[in-house]
Amino acid sequence: MAIERAAPDAGISAVAASEALLSPGASSPLTRFLRQLGPGLVTGASDDDPSGIATYAQIGAQFGFGMLWTLLLTYPLMAAIQEVSAWIARVTGVGIAGNMRRYYPPRLVCPLIALVVIANVINLGADIGAMGGALTLLVGGPALLYSVLFGLVSVASAVLVSYSRFARLLKWSTLVLFVYVGTVFTIRVPWRPVLLGSLIPRISLSRDYMVALMAVFGTTISPYLFFWQASQEVQEQKATPGQEPLKRAPGQAAAQLEPMRTDTRLGMALSNAIAFFIVLDTAAALHTKGVTNIQTAEQAAAALRPLAGNFAFVLFSVGIIGTGLLAVPVLAGSAAYALAETLQWPIGLDRKLNRARGFYGVLAIATLLGVTLNFTPINPISALFWSAVINGVCAAPVMVVMMLMATNPSVTGALTLATPQRVLGWLSTLVMLAVSVVMIVGLL
Repeated sequence: MAIERAAPDAGISAVAASEALLSPGASSPLTRFLRQLGPGLVTGASDDDPSGIATYAQIGAQFGFGMLWTLLLTYPLMAAIQEVSAWIARVTGVGIAGNMRRYYPPRLVCPLIALVVIANVINLGADIGAMGGALTLLVGGPALLYSVLFGLVSVASAVLVSYSRFARLLKWSTLVLFVYVGTVFTIRVPWRPVLLGSLIPRISLSRDYMVALMAVFGTTISPYLFFWQASQEVQEQKATPGQEPLKRAPGQAAAQLEPMRTDTRLGMALSNAIAFFIVLDTAAALHTKGVTNIQTAEQAAAALRPLAGNFAFVLFSVGIIGTGLLAVPVLAGSAAYALAETLQWPIGLDRKLNRARGFYGVLAIATLLGVTLNFTPINPISALFWSAVINGVCAAPVMVVMMLMATNPSVTGALTLATPQRVLGWLSTLVMLAVSVVMIVGLL
């Protein structure tokens, strides 16, 4: 990988610096570790998108520290199912949607893919709107105009920036998540209740508590994450000289799977850790002051200003914009991979526009439809609610299909999924099935 060099008096850009750090010639333990990170890290970080921030902020404001334990519980379940999706991709050299199309009938695959795309578009609308609202809070001006600009920038970056650089930009943009760790140091935190809320579950059967519990699982374990990470594992495999799908080259299993596991487990740990801090931040700053009804990420940021100070407000708002810039390409890209694989179109962010028009068309249309939702009378809270319902409806069946594929020799060849991953994968699937049933019964 070539290192870009600036003019002698111009200095080196941030992107060029990252390329230098991660170049194959760099051999320190830290750089070797950083080179292993990619699809799993970006996938986990994108899960803390503005709509996810809104969910976690509402839980912290409404229940205080009492639901922190859920973020510890969901980590092994989330990591296990993401590892299964990545494992399938590495073994077969094909994404989740492509494998579903190969081995299952269209009457099963098409409705699931349609639900994933619809949920992604709604999430895109909510995230882009939240980014526009957060920028308005910071600098003033029209939120709708900012939303349009954010949407255009996201599409342009995915289409015009080379895959290697785009992937690297996404990887380094995950650093923005640490603003929610920094926010803790700007507010007063009662650590004893934090410890109790983290380690001792206090479960209530009230409707509000059960809805919040379902929201945590629905926000943390989402179908778009499966499709995105699997597709990115395939891209990484193709982009690495000498790597082949493990079904054809089982001797490469250790070399490919160990970095994938490290990347996935770290990415999901980061995701849940940041979610933990968002709940902690809002519980300490809002719930303890009697503010218990937060419906959007922007409301959470605005509420922090008088209660926790201007610095906490700025950090929280910057985090909304930064996480949105990370999550929007992932949501749109996930929809593009899922639909294009199902329709057998040429796919991949590594392809030029004229070599994958359908793929990039889906990515652009999904993003622009999300922008358009902000110009309609659709209530963003209702949109997020129905997005969570759709995610809950399709997550469990997609997970069932993934687990069946991961244990089917016709799909995986001579390779078998390790017993711990198989057990945790099915456990995660059963939990999501239970959550979906409870959610649907509650709606009915």
